[in-house]
Amino acid sequence: MTSHKPLAGWRVLVPRGGKWGDGIAASLRSLGALPVIAPMINFASSGDGPALEAALQDLQEGKFSWVVVTSATTVDVLMSQRVVIPPETKIAAVGETTGGALALAGYRVDYVPEIDNSARGLVKEWPQEEISGRVLIPQSDIAEPTLVSGLTKLGLDVQFVSAYRTVGVPVTETVRADVASGRIGAILVTSGSVARQIAKQLAPLPADTIVACIGPRTAFDARAAGLTVNVIAEFRTTSSLVDSLAEHAADPTETVPED
Repeated sequence: MTSHKPLAGWRVLVPRGGKWGDGIAASLRSLGALPVIAPMINFASSGDGPALEAALQDLQEGKFSWVVVTSATTVDVLMSQRVVIPPETKIAAVGETTGGALALAGYRVDYVPEIDNSARGLVKEWPQEEISGRVLIPQSDIAEPTLVSGLTKLGLDVQFVSAYRTVGVPVTETVRADVASGRIGAILVTSGSVARQIAKQLAPLPADTIVACIGPRTAFDARAAGLTVNVIAEFRTTSSLVDSLAEHAADPTETVPED
């Protein structure tokens, strides 16, 4: 006798590809879901290559006390540029997922916020004994200024550099039709960029399509893009996102908090 799988029969749109998409698709399948991988964003080289090159050179020369890494894509940039971070420069990751990507790439991780895996959480939980020195923040060209402004207010000398560009990727007509018809029952929202692409390419969504966001900040961005949010993961991790969707499937009457 097989155990009940909470997402049995659910078709779930996974808006990113690559290893991330394959990993979350495997998690969804283990719960009975039918994942539909349809990348809606991709990443291109920084629009200001010389500035990035200069910043990474300064990083390798030990001119920064800290480097703050906010995504696995930034880790990919560091690896592609063969950046060696000196031992005296500490490395902060915005969350466990990014910390895992850094560790997998061979970089150590000196600080990860314990409570809130977000830019806001990183600023709020920043070690009080580390309110000095220069900080490098290589991020997407469309990253919100939360980290830069927050760490600057704490008294740190912060430098932002565009590490990569986030670009939209059109979904296929088949995916668009499946969403419009309600055949896809849930859509995962993993960032503000993804939320904006969903709103641009797929809205209006059917009323019974479940929108599941990977944390409160992403839920805020999704609502700002005009989406109705049904599920918010407690933690900014893929496992929490999948678990939250499964919990909603088991008890769809549970209400979602407003911002």
